[in-house]
Amino acid sequence: MSESTSTTTCPHCGATAFGNFCSNCGNSLARSHCVKCAAELAPGAKFCHRCGAVVDAAAPRANVAAPPSPSPSPSSRELAPNESDLGSKLPWAVAGIALVALIALVAVQRASHGGAEAAPSPASNGAGGAAGVDISSMTPEERADRLFNRIMRYAEQGKTDSVQFFAPMAIQAFEMLGTFTPDQRYDLGRIAEVAGDPVIAAAQADTILRASPTHLLGLTLAASAALMQKDNTKANDYLRRLAAAAPAERAKRLPEYDVHANDINAALAQAPKK
Repeated sequence: MSESTSTTTCPHCGATAFGNFCSNCGNSLARSHCVKCAAELAPGAKFCHRCGAVVDAAAPRANVAAPPSPSPSPSSRELAPNESDLGSKLPWAVAGIALVALIALVAVQRASHGGAEAAPSPASNGAGGAAGVDISSMTPEERADRLFNRIMRYAEQGKTDSVQFFAPMAIQAFEMLGTFTPDQRYDLGRIAEVAGDPVIAAAQADTILRASPTHLLGLTLAASAALMQKDNTKANDYLRRLAAAAPAERAKRLPEYDVHANDINAALAQAPKK
């Protein structure tokens, strides 16, 4: 027997043995592996120390390397915290993320509707309505009025970014009206004015004045558009016409003159003195 050969006691018959097999009973002296969890078993073990499975005494015990076994089932080993039940939890995690996204979307939509429906400014055209009303349920006229009120309020507060954001929406709402009253044309022109577009403002003023050359809203808007274009001569001409037409036009008691009385009075205050 060489120095590298060591003796051992056979776990089956108790005889002194060496090598791979007992010379007395013929059983393997090598350690075996559990057929369920692949854990290495102590010689002569009747039960697996890891999973508790019964060791099959009839199973071959040749001293060969145990074949790679599939990953033990969750019942045979302790899983890492992040690995435990991952397969079963993943669908719930995805569903949870989707629910959070849906709630966020609904919240944004409600905030958008609620924000767009703030109470109208007293200085605007007076179109009323409770805050929080969904503008999609309104008539085109109501939507146009509500957006006009909002933009005028932002302009009064100096919120130019908000004016620029809502102006295209409001202009589109007015375009959906089809036909315009002088009051609606003035509102559209005023939106263009505070948004910095004198061309649209001047076009609306010209349309009003073609139908009624002395209409106070047409003259007021025309003067503002001319001032935006830095044409003081034309602006003063419109203001003189406004001052001359004011007594007779106000005697007509048109509803739009009452709604926009502050704008008309402000324009009259700028009219050149004779």
